[in-house]
Amino acid sequence: MPAQATTASVEQVIFDGLAELGAAGEVSREATFEQLDVDSLDLGELAQIVEEEFGVELQGEDVKDLETVGQVIDLVVARAS
Repeated sequence: MPAQATTASVEQVIFDGLAELGAAGEVSREATFEQLDVDSLDLGELAQIVEEEFGVELQGEDVKDLETVGQVIDLVVARAS
């Protein structure tokens, strides 16, 4: 059963996931993927982590226009509700 997707829990999973993927710099809600040197392959891996943890499926179309970590967190929380 997927974990409950509260803002805090999603934030923690995404921050940990980005760190695990080798994000450059400090991960914060305001950080952009460009600043973190996160590419589309990394975002695909992050989407898998989110799906496993919260049961929320993110496609490339869902995240292609998102620029910050906070935008992804908000999308996951909204989709999980």
